[in-house]
Amino acid sequence: MSANRAAALLAGLWAGILLAIGLIGAPAGFATLAVSADAGRVAGRMFAQEAYLGLGVAIVLFLLERGRARRAAEAGQGSALNANMLLLLGALFCTVAGYFALQPMMAAARAGQGPWSFGVLHGVSAAFFGLKALLVLTLAWRLVPR
Repeated sequence: MSANRAAALLAGLWAGILLAIGLIGAPAGFATLAVSADAGRVAGRMFAQEAYLGLGVAIVLFLLERGRARRAAEAGQGSALNANMLLLLGALFCTVAGYFALQPMMAAARAGQGPWSFGVLHGVSAAFFGLKALLVLTLAWRLVPR
């Protein structure tokens, strides 16, 4: 399998995981579990697993894309920092900010600490997740060979 196909496959799988969690997994938990705290823990676990998986996939994709961008730049066909790299870096930022930065703040807000409410932080986290899904979907679409 070529590096280009591997990158397209990884981006497509990552996009599928994001859509499955955001559109199926988390809503299903809240729809079926009687206690919303239990559903929140299930959803939180899915988001945690995706965050760590997303870091790993982003690193692999970054290495693959960096090599491709470098080869294109050396051949005079583009820049070493192309649109795919920017999409990937944006998705990586959304993962780090949306999960690793906001999650501890959300836990503190749930305990009544911190300047922001849980609802505000949850909304910001959901926005980061949605933006990440759009960035990864766009990246997967751009990586598919035409």
